[in-house]
Amino acid sequence: MTMRLISHLPALMLALAVSLVPPTVAEAQQGLFSPRLTVNGRAITEYELQQRMKFMELLRTPGDIAEAAEVALIEDRLRMDAADAMGIKLTDQQILEGMKEFASRADLSVEEFVEAIGQGGVEPETFRDFVEAGLVWREVIRAKFGPRVQVTDADVDRALSLSSKRGFPPSVLVSEIAIKVYAHKEEETQALAERLAATLRGEAAFAAAAKEYSAAPTAEEGGDLGWMSSVSLPPPARAALQGLRPGQVSQPLRVGDMLVIYYLRDLREGGQTAPEGAYVEYAEFLIPGGRSAAALEEAARVRARVDACDDLYGIAKGLPEDRLTITSMPAARLSPEVARELELLDEGESSTALTRGDALVFLMLCNRQAGPAEEIPSREATRTALANERLNGYSESYMSELMAEALIRYARDEEGG
Repeated sequence: MTMRLISHLPALMLALAVSLVPPTVAEAQQGLFSPRLTVNGRAITEYELQQRMKFMELLRTPGDIAEAAEVALIEDRLRMDAADAMGIKLTDQQILEGMKEFASRADLSVEEFVEAIGQGGVEPETFRDFVEAGLVWREVIRAKFGPRVQVTDADVDRALSLSSKRGFPPSVLVSEIAIKVYAHKEEETQALAERLAATLRGEAAFAAAAKEYSAAPTAEEGGDLGWMSSVSLPPPARAALQGLRPGQVSQPLRVGDMLVIYYLRDLREGGQTAPEGAYVEYAEFLIPGGRSAAALEEAARVRARVDACDDLYGIAKGLPEDRLTITSMPAARLSPEVARELELLDEGESSTALTRGDALVFLMLCNRQAGPAEEIPSREATRTALANERLNGYSESYMSELMAEALIRYARDEEGG
């Protein structure tokens, strides 16, 4: 009898401990882990909702946190359902790599990130579930829609037209509205920015809104930034403008503590203003006789014999040294008349529109560097970005479809019914 009692002692102690917990605490704990709602039969508990809310608060998610957390959890259930239906499952290593990538955005290791969010009351499992749902959805979209995404060379050319045109990017005539975001008014500010982006039409209306709402130094000028090289804009703004035609307004962009809206008023392909850091190399071969017929005929003979600037050394052999000069310099320092002519040329092309003293200038573009290499995306990077944009479109459409078909039941409705 004594031995039987000892063997049951742990269970008895547990039962005694539970009986000593005040009923209100036990009921609260039970309520915390009871389903708040179900999505196609899969439960979302009050605990999960509170965890996601805390996580989103730490990530400084704008808007109504409770509503956003609930929607995010519903979407995560649908993502996991879609993955199960397609037989897609991630390994622990894939999930860990995703957690590492996410933590690295804050310059932290996974361990450091988990410790940081833990101080805010967020459990590691909440972080893991968040990452897993995002990663598995990416695999779902790639498997389901990847074969449909075809990015042609023409698509890449169009996308790069705001990043590189004959070596120089185009100039854009842009206005801005920069609305300061205060912590206690994030939702209101976001709503205002979205309303302005959706309703503003025309330069006058945009300028009036800039004077009323913008916190940028350009507010008094109606947000006018003037003509500028597209690569001198922040990368997010450059991306937003790529999809616009003159007369259109961008979606609000978060830039620091501002929500910024851009209005593309006009566009000059080929670039009237060289970007900062741009260099050009060009040759000037002087032909005596000014714009005489003889000089122009000589220029035509030179043109027929050269394909690149180095070929001019053979033409100038034996002539005075000042007849041929090849110069490499920042595009911003070019004389206006030379800059205008070079803008019209591709590498290896020439012009005879200029004279110097009594000589005709055979002007040839040798090379053009648009600016720091990192500012101009490569064709492959652009192709990948376009493919991702199209997959994102499929992703949003598919999620909308799943949401429309989902059976969502709230516990409060069940109790009320």
